[in-house]
Amino acid sequence: MIDPVHFRIGGVPEHFNLPWHLAIDEGWFEKESIQLIWKDYPGGTGAMAKDLRSGELDIAVLLTEGIVADIAKGNPSKIVSMYVQSPLIWGIHVPATSSFTNIEQMQGKRYAISRMGSGSHLMAYVDARQRGWQLTEEQLVIVGDLNGAREAFKMNTADIFMWERFMTQPFVDKGEFRRLGECPTPWPCFVIAARQEIINQFGHQVEKLLKVIFQASKRFMEDETSPGLVARNFGLSMQDAATWFALTKWAQTSHVPESILLNVANTLLELHLVEKPLESSQVYQRI
Repeated sequence: MIDPVHFRIGGVPEHFNLPWHLAIDEGWFEKESIQLIWKDYPGGTGAMAKDLRSGELDIAVLLTEGIVADIAKGNPSKIVSMYVQSPLIWGIHVPATSSFTNIEQMQGKRYAISRMGSGSHLMAYVDARQRGWQLTEEQLVIVGDLNGAREAFKMNTADIFMWERFMTQPFVDKGEFRRLGECPTPWPCFVIAARQEIINQFGHQVEKLLKVIFQASKRFMEDETSPGLVARNFGLSMQDAATWFALTKWAQTSHVPESILLNVANTLLELHLVEKPLESSQVYQRI
């Protein structure tokens, strides 16, 4: 019997990662002699990038723009696969009690972000650029995660918060948040990244892992009960869960087109969030 390879893997505690949990629970990875130790990261991509750097994580499921930016800043990891091919729809939120009624009033206001280098940080800049605004670091309020943003709203230490619109839907429904608009990412939203030493030492096992998650994602997409599972697990109405499900497309291959990587890299460069141009080979390695 082959001893299993152990991988420490991280991801956000969101509906996007249900295929991982289903595959883990049903022993799909163990059949390939892979033992996955999953860790939830409410703090998102910035927190995972930090733990990839420190060696606390081997593999992570992160936002595309976040890991590209962190690799540019020295993270010894590479993207090994696309995970979710559809864009992430960021909701633009204010407290329900806020006097702001439209997005144009938000210019120059305080943005709650989970941490520097996170999706909420980078997408705040992307959205501001699309509106012709200048965003400064002085406007950023680091809150850690979604619950930190809720607290910042209550304490009036932040004015605006961008987060995945379906994960915030229960707070909109309860009258805690008000959504002023949406901002889809200009690229596919989630990728799978691994530390370079893991790729070098266990490339074959990482390839097996990717094949398993593609199979799990395919089954999830084809299972008519999946929207109900999403609704139950994440406090969504069946209609919202079905809408999210219809908008989401998981990758079935590890290929990441160069055009996508260059779009992300060039956007980060234009926003002065990375210091120099990146080649796709610097951020992506096909297993």
